[in-house]
Amino acid sequence: METATRFFGKTYDETMALLVASRDYLANAQPAEARGLKPIERLRVNCEAMRLTTRLTQIMAWLLAQRAVHEGEITREKAAGEEYRLTAEEVCLAEMDCAGNSLPPRLCELLDQSRRLYVRVARLDEMARRTVANPA
Repeated sequence: METATRFFGKTYDETMALLVASRDYLANAQPAEARGLKPIERLRVNCEAMRLTTRLTQIMAWLLAQRAVHEGEITREKAAGEEYRLTAEEVCLAEMDCAGNSLPPRLCELLDQSRRLYVRVARLDEMARRTVANPA
């Protein structure tokens, strides 16, 4: 259990750091970078910013449900239910090819980091659901 707690803590801390970095970028740098773009490019930047936000929201919601399990607030079975499932896979798993694209480099970095984190958490979600469905 100690290893799981440490792993959860590291994932939670990584998510929080990415949330803060994304918030800072979206609130400060992204609006200034978008000013010089053509309307279609601005639309693309805004769509990808929403994808970033969606990924991070999904990840954090899932992590908070797992924290509730560790704190004894909800059961593992409840956390593995549809209500707490990691969702928006179609949006969150889509890859953005930043090469030759008009997306700002920092946004591309955040998109890449958030996608890799979402993929890891999706694996954890699937493992947790399998464990509950097929207890040893």
